[in-house]
Amino acid sequence: MQREILSILGLPAGPAHPLCGPLLRPALHVGPVPRRVREGEEAPGLGLKLDKLSHVALPTLSTHTPPLGTVVSEADTVMSFVNVVEQERDLLQQRPYWKEFRFDLTPLPQGEAVTAAEFRIYKTLSIGQRNRTLHISVYEILKENRHREPELVLLDMQSVPAGQEGWLAFDVTSASNRWLLHPRSNLGIRLYVETEEDRSLSAGWVGLVGRRGPRSKQPFMVTFFRASQGPYRAPRALRHNNQRKKKPKYDLPHPNRLPGIFDNNHANSGRQACKKHELYVSFGDLGWKDWVLAPEGYSAFYCDGECLYPLGSCMNATNHAMIQLVVHLMKPDEVPKACCAPTKLSPISVLFYDDNNNVILKRQRNMVVKTCGCL
Repeated sequence: MQREILSILGLPAGPAHPLCGPLLRPALHVGPVPRRVREGEEAPGLGLKLDKLSHVALPTLSTHTPPLGTVVSEADTVMSFVNVVEQERDLLQQRPYWKEFRFDLTPLPQGEAVTAAEFRIYKTLSIGQRNRTLHISVYEILKENRHREPELVLLDMQSVPAGQEGWLAFDVTSASNRWLLHPRSNLGIRLYVETEEDRSLSAGWVGLVGRRGPRSKQPFMVTFFRASQGPYRAPRALRHNNQRKKKPKYDLPHPNRLPGIFDNNHANSGRQACKKHELYVSFGDLGWKDWVLAPEGYSAFYCDGECLYPLGSCMNATNHAMIQLVVHLMKPDEVPKACCAPTKLSPISVLFYDDNNNVILKRQRNMVVKTCGCL
């Protein structure tokens, strides 16, 4: 049963050794919430509100990066990747100074396309350069050369006051797309810091936090994915079975031969009408609390009840359901009654660790029943 629920939610089996605590914090600065959630509305499953999200974590967004709301509205999955390799040319070496980062993008969701990707690094106060403006550039490493500098291509650049503190975000979408198509081309990114006078500065000296800094302020990469919208295809066995079945003919009898179908005998006889019922799914009860970070569970609800003639307005019946019910009264052995089923569903969002201890925000469609009706 757990395996089936995981499959429906689009979640992995859970990491063998889930992490907890500090490594979660950088991912929570991403601030992603499900699409169609407007300002002040709750994000299903996480209980977040847009007007309560801290944007101090994003002091400046690159002009190349789509607006945060646009990126979030198009994302079904948000994954954060921790830095796995860091090299730098420090103050003891000749200029220009630089710092390199690398991210392992191999555990990517299947059937989803990248809508945006950002490299995020935390900047602390730089007292010695408080009144200066810093130019921070991020390059993709295209090719490494043994005895000379590697080939680089500029991804994004920002001008930041030296006295500013907070998370900086750089657009690395083009690089992430290349790495997805050609994983071996992932040589990482390189960061340079310069003054307005083109003087090279060490990233650490101006307050950019690297792997030696606090865990909660480690640099990371966040990637936004959107599920591919392919046409639904029924399982092959199901399609074949449907093709083999001979379609019955539902010829309506003449009205004069329909005695009593609208009599009181067919009215509601006290049975409960179609409506929504409470159903709560607890991730803790399923044994997932060590790797599913939020929420603890969610109210899924379900639909149950009778669709009896006459169908009232409270049953949200479709025209097709009304016709089907009338035909059922005429031929109950051939045509089934209309069914009580969800007519409107909403998504939930689940925050969890994967096998590589990356923090992932997954938005899953059609998980919460909003309204029920006769179909």
